[in-house]
Order: sequence, then C-alpha cells, then structure tokens
Amino acid sequence: MASELDNAVVVDFPLRGEWIAFNSPGDRIPSHGTDMLGQRFAYDFIRVDRRKGWHVHPAGSLRSNLIGFPVREAYAWGQPVHMPFDGMIVDAQDGYPERSRIVPIREIAVVLKNAFTFDPSRLRSVIGNFVLARSADTFAAFAHLTTGSVSVRAGQEVRSGEQIGRVGHTGNSTAPHLHFQLMDSPDVVTARGIPAAFRRLEVERDGRWETAVAVIPRRADRIRYPE
Repeated sequence: MASELDNAVVVDFPLRGEWIAFNSPGDRIPSHGTDMLGQRFAYDFIRVDRRKGWHVHPAGSLRSNLIGFPVREAYAWGQPVHMPFDGMIVDAQDGYPERSRIVPIREIAVVLKNAFTFDPSRLRSVIGNFVLARSADTFAAFAHLTTGSVSVRAGQEVRSGEQIGRVGHTGNSTAPHLHFQLMDSPDVVTARGIPAAFRRLEVERDGRWETAVAVIPRRADRIRYPE
C-alpha cells in the first residue's frame, strides 16, 4: 500500500545551520498526535548540542529542569526563518508576548492547558506569532516566531530563501523551535495537512555529511541546509 508521504510536496528547507526534526511525519503520522489545525504532517525543528539527549541550551539537565534558563540563550532562539518557495504572504501576525525564561514544568503546563481548553477564538495562544504563505493551492504555516521578528505582511510577494521571521518561543512551545506545516487551506482551524519533503539537505550519517534530495527527516537525523 502506498505511503501517505509518497506524494509529498517538495519545498526548500526554511532554516539554516544544523537542526533536529523533534516531531516529524517521518516517525509517525499524525506527527503531533492529532489532525487538528492541519498538523497531520507538521514538523517541529529544534537545535541541540552534541551531548547525549536533547539539550537545547548549554546548561546541564539538573539546572535546566530545576531553575530553567533564559529563552534567548537557547540554541534555536532568534535563528532566521526563510521562505521555502516563491509565493505570497496570506497572513502575518506579530506582537504576541514571549515568555522570557524557560522553566520546563511551567512550559509543559501551558501546552497541556491550551490543548485541553482549546478554543478557535484563542488560536494565538497556541501558535503565537506566525506567518502563513501560499504557493498555488498549497499553504505553509510557520508558528512560534519570536516577538518583533516577523518581517513580512499580508499580500507581499516573497521569493524562496528570503527571511520572513525568526525562531521563537511564543504560544504552545516548550523551548524555542520552528513549527512548520503545509496545508490545503488558509483556515488553520479547518485545513487538512499536506506532507512536505525538503528539496535538498545534508544529513549526518556515521559522522559524515551526505547530500540528499526530497528529504523527509526523521527524529534521529541531524540535518542542515547545504552551504
């Protein structure tokens, strides 16, 4: 039986540098455990160091879990987000406040509260600052952008590779990351997810970087945009 990912729409990778697809349709579908909000094939991209585990900040696990750390010190925070295709901006919203410090227990509590009390009228509390872009009948959503970083506006034509914002920690976020997804509609509440693959990436295998095309990265993969 054909995989749902066989007909993935191929786009450019929206980030630069090294990343991990912490949530990916390459590992499970729905990637976030739900089809709500067009998330069936969504990705969450984080930056981690080379220590064992998922360290998104230089602090050790004990300090991170007990007292937390400043958001701006996280590896992913403030990294540029780029347009993955030539298209038009459908919507772009900034100004949603960003929590200045990450305390894991609190961040998880915020995510759970928003999940169990979700109301479409409070969508910003889930996605934070965001950009919604269109190419033909495909719509791309970029969520959790840092406050003050959105650099595009609705109706603007943008070329692939142009910067549209920066990675942040707004809305349903346990640490700075980019939530990226493709959909069949600009209405996030009713949209259905579309699988996405990335045109060209380098994937680390056995300590060496190898170039791959039409990539659907998995959680175990360390990936980067080819320089």
